[in-house]
Amino acid sequence: MIEEFGPIAAGIRRCVGSWENRFLQLPGDVITERRNSQQRNIKQLVGHMIDSASNNTRRMVRFHCRSVPFRFPNYASVGNNDQWIAIQNYQEADWQNLVMDWKYANLHVAHVITRISEEELKHQWIFGTEELVSLKDMVTDYLLHLHLHLDEIEDLLSQQ
Repeated sequence: MIEEFGPIAAGIRRCVGSWENRFLQLPGDVITERRNSQQRNIKQLVGHMIDSASNNTRRMVRFHCRSVPFRFPNYASVGNNDQWIAIQNYQEADWQNLVMDWKYANLHVAHVITRISEEELKHQWIFGTEELVSLKDMVTDYLLHLHLHLDEIEDLLSQQ
């Protein structure tokens, strides 16, 4: 394992450990009615984090088995992540199942991060209109992205 990725994987696991039970104890009206500036509620934010985990896992794996740089659709560009949320109808999903999906998707990301080797670090993905993103940058940014959405949820929970 790449030494600097250990704390990232551990940080993902800590987020899961500290949020799983907290999520499961939230009342139904809180997870469905409080909305952030993008008009997403907590269920939708958790769904978006599942999408992020699954898409990033696929990208990380492709870095290992594809010629680079490679093209992989950016599901988050041009409002597509809102389409993903709507198509999967996270609003109507069973909350306990959604939390478990979030938990295990993120634990799997942490596992995959620990399997990355030095050789793949400089491999690049063609992001958006031709911007290049390295595997190292993707891994480093993942935990920041997870914290961004958990902080959004924290803000929604502090609303009266």
